[in-house]
Amino acid sequence: MIRLAENRYGKCRVRVVRVKRDLPLHQFQEWTVEVLLTGEFESCFESGDNSRILATDTMKNTVYSLARDTAAECIEEFALELTGFFIDRNRQVDTAQVSITGIPWDRLMIDGKPHPSAFARVGGETETTVVNRAQGNQVSIASGIDNLVIMKTANSGFEGFLRDAHTTLPETSDRLLGTALRAQWKYLSTDLPFARVRRRTRELLLQAFAEHDSKSVQHTLYAMGKSVLEAVEEIADIELVMPNKHCLLVDLSRFGKTNPNEIFVPTEEPYGYIEARICR
Repeated sequence: MIRLAENRYGKCRVRVVRVKRDLPLHQFQEWTVEVLLTGEFESCFESGDNSRILATDTMKNTVYSLARDTAAECIEEFALELTGFFIDRNRQVDTAQVSITGIPWDRLMIDGKPHPSAFARVGGETETTVVNRAQGNQVSIASGIDNLVIMKTANSGFEGFLRDAHTTLPETSDRLLGTALRAQWKYLSTDLPFARVRRRTRELLLQAFAEHDSKSVQHTLYAMGKSVLEAVEEIADIELVMPNKHCLLVDLSRFGKTNPNEIFVPTEEPYGYIEARICR
C-alpha cells in the first residue's frame, strides 16, 4: 500500500528590513524568515484538494504585516509571534516552525558619538533562531550564531594522536587555531530576556576560546560549551560546530630563511570538521 509519509511546506527566504524611527537613535534590523507548516494536508498531495492549504504567498504577506505592527525587539520574540499567529488561525496545522536569521548591524560612531541613522554591517556573522509551536501551545526555542570566524595564535597544539601507515601530519605544541563557529542552544523557557542571554552566551564562547589551553579542537569545543552551561541557567544544552580553518606553515628554507611559526598559507579545502552537543 502506498501512502503519504512525512511532509511539510512553507515559504523560505522572506527578507525583511525593519526601521524604528520613534526614538532619537533609529533602530535597524535585517531578518530572513522561513515558515514551515505540518498538518492535515493529505488531500492536497493525494487528490489535488487545496481547501486546507494556506498559500505560501499568504505566509510571506503575513510576515510583512506582522513586522509592521510587532513590538518584538529580537528574532526570538518575532518568531514566537509568527508561530502563534499561524497556529491560532489554522486548525488544520499541527505544528508551525519559524526560522529567522538576523544580520547584525552596528551603529556608526562619528567623532566619538553614535550617529542617529547610519550603520555598518558586522562581518559575516549571523544570529539564528528556530521556534516550533504545536497545537495546544507546546513551544520550543533553539537559538544560535553562525559563521563567527575566530582565530587564536597561541595556546593551541595537537599532539599524541593516533598514527598509522597513512599519517604524515607532524605533531605540534604551537599552532594557529581558527574556525567559523556555528552554535545552537535550547532555551528552558519561552519567557526570557533573549537578547541579554544571547549576548552573554556569545561573550562566554569567545572568552573560553581565547583563554583555553587547547590540546585539540575537540578539547576547546567542549570547554566552550561547558562554560556556557555553567554560567547561563536559561539554556538546556548547546551544540557547537567548529570546522577547522587551516593555516599551513610555509617552508622558507629554499630561500635560505627560517620560519619561526610566523608565515602561513590559509587553505579552504579540505578541512577538519568537529561537532558535539554538550548537555546538563
